[in-house]
Amino acid sequence: MQNRTFLQYVIISLKGIAMGASDVVPGVSGGTIAFISGIYEELLSSINSINLNLLKTLKEEGIKSAWKAVNGNFLVALLLGIGISVVSLAKTISWLLENKPVLVWSFFFGLVLASILFVGKQVKKWNAVTIPLALISGFLAYFITTLEPVASDAHSTIFLFFAGALAICAMILPGISGSFILVLLGAYKPILEAIHERNLKIIAIVGSGAIFGLLTFSRVLKWCFNHQRNATLAILTGFIIGSLNKIWPWKKVLSWRENSKGEKVPFLEESISPFHFEGDNQLLFAIGLAFVGFLVILLLERISVKKEATAA
Repeated sequence: MQNRTFLQYVIISLKGIAMGASDVVPGVSGGTIAFISGIYEELLSSINSINLNLLKTLKEEGIKSAWKAVNGNFLVALLLGIGISVVSLAKTISWLLENKPVLVWSFFFGLVLASILFVGKQVKKWNAVTIPLALISGFLAYFITTLEPVASDAHSTIFLFFAGALAICAMILPGISGSFILVLLGAYKPILEAIHERNLKIIAIVGSGAIFGLLTFSRVLKWCFNHQRNATLAILTGFIIGSLNKIWPWKKVLSWRENSKGEKVPFLEESISPFHFEGDNQLLFAIGLAFVGFLVILLLERISVKKEATAA
């Protein structure tokens, strides 16, 4: 566990807030935010330290050693930020997505576009192995974004548990949005409503599934980074590229569905040119917000580079 100041833990919480805000948006991965903010691999290592050996450490050496082994301060600071963000911003982001969708998606499009450059630059060598891996993962991510949401029993305990497990796997994987996986499963709206209404039963079930998914999938990712780092980064770059289709700001609604309030909301959409968009395409504002999102990532990268230079 690293020795950090209180201010550094506050910054980690702010990164958690950014992760939580992006996870609420169906199309943006919290894992992408973790990666570009420089805490991704520490997050994986901290999660992987939660195992049977931790119980042994707790029994033989006490709470203090176990807390240090699991990097407890880091995890608490990050989870606090994510929790604050999800609870406080869920309703606001839902309103923005419903009333200002083009502008919201434009900002995140710029943010994710810059993330491609950030992650891609970390691939040490683009060659006959990494290029095909990026292409395959990119096509896979694109295909996922074109899938039609399924009808499901969104209030089934087993369904909610596995929805939480699958969503958290996507959330910690840069490029794949956990919220979008929930949309595909037909569980996004019920879970978001459960958060709004403080439905502790549904939150607990989904949370249990998320913990299960987190503890299992994080081990796979950690192994990939330790043994096939270059290939893993290439795959993640492809995933992020493929996910751009989902967050393209201008959409044409192909079909509608009725939500729990009896309102008609988009069910299936396809990306179109802003010049073929019905209504105000808000092109200038959209380009401006995309540019802002792009600059946010460049700023985070510059801060990260300065920190590394200072540490060296």
